[in-house]
Amino acid sequence: MAQDQLKHTALHSVHAKLGARFTDFGGWDMPLKYTSELDEHRAVREAVGVFDLSHMGEVWVRGPQAAEFLDYALISKLSAVKVGKAKYSMICTESGGIIDDLISYRIEENTYLVVPNAGNIDNVVSALQERAGAFDVDVEDKSAKTSMIAVQGPKAAEAMVEIVENVVEAPEASGAGSTVTEAIAGLGYYAAFEGIVAGQPVLVARTGYTGEDGFEIIVNNDAAQDVWDKALAEATRLGGLPCGLACRDTLRLEAGMPLYGNELSLKLTPVDAGLGVLAATKSKDSFVGRDAIMAAKDKGTEQTLIGLSGEGRRAARGGYAVMAGDKKIGEVTSGALSPTLGHPVAMAYVSKSAVTSGAAAEGAEVEVDIRGKRLPFTVVALPFYSREK
Repeated sequence: MAQDQLKHTALHSVHAKLGARFTDFGGWDMPLKYTSELDEHRAVREAVGVFDLSHMGEVWVRGPQAAEFLDYALISKLSAVKVGKAKYSMICTESGGIIDDLISYRIEENTYLVVPNAGNIDNVVSALQERAGAFDVDVEDKSAKTSMIAVQGPKAAEAMVEIVENVVEAPEASGAGSTVTEAIAGLGYYAAFEGIVAGQPVLVARTGYTGEDGFEIIVNNDAAQDVWDKALAEATRLGGLPCGLACRDTLRLEAGMPLYGNELSLKLTPVDAGLGVLAATKSKDSFVGRDAIMAAKDKGTEQTLIGLSGEGRRAARGGYAVMAGDKKIGEVTSGALSPTLGHPVAMAYVSKSAVTSGAAAEGAEVEVDIRGKRLPFTVVALPFYSREK
């Protein structure tokens, strides 16, 4: 997309002043890195990093039938989510193809906040609005008016105690207490509370995409800079950095987290991606894509997502062929030289037959064709990295 056609977040000028290098991501001009992606990656693994995630969507679903509607529109049982909690799920087509993976927060009994990925906002909103016809709900896309700032890393909670000024409302299910210290310490994973940061009302959630402890702050655009400035000041005090999309990608890859467009797509079902467990096929009689996902569960898939670990310094990139002897058995979806582990890691889809025959079973040796040179990789379990808890 041409540079002048890219969307800007409310913090774009702030990133430019910090010296960020930008990249096109889902039609948004986003910070790729500020100085060194390796330094930013290590900051998140060892201290704390601050990310602008304002390209993500924010779609509000309200009404007496909000829970019933989302049970139908998404593959998981959102009605079972308690107020103050969130759930990772997917929205699929009738044929089971993944439109997007997303997080849905239950803010009140009849109010949910659905957060889709940047490049899929329009598709998700369109699908939700189309599916809402038979339900007493209102679907409101506030993505263009909303910002999201992530604070991620082992020192994230320590930073958040200073970033958050007050707790406005903390639902019992969230685990958050009434004071800021209690709220941050007690906030469960995939839980949220309403608070005040830089004098502005925000939603604070314990979620992230880095494999570390972390929080995401959702705020109106007009208050985004004040929140960013306070978050970055606290992160800097603790040895942290502003972080771009380059390190976010290596962080999520190490943590074995799928990326839409790489491990997830309209051509794949949740079962293909090894995430069929998200589909509530036993507890829900009807949702969009149920029959196709049930069939995929019953029949099994023709491909399996695996982890690959290599040696040396050459990374296997998306699209590279995975070989067993002279036979191509699959293709890399994401790959990089892991800054944390010091060697190449990758995720790849390989044929189910390659797994069942042992050619691509855990522990097997395969090769990846890296620009005409075949290099050895070992099939390993995902994730590649797990934080100490």
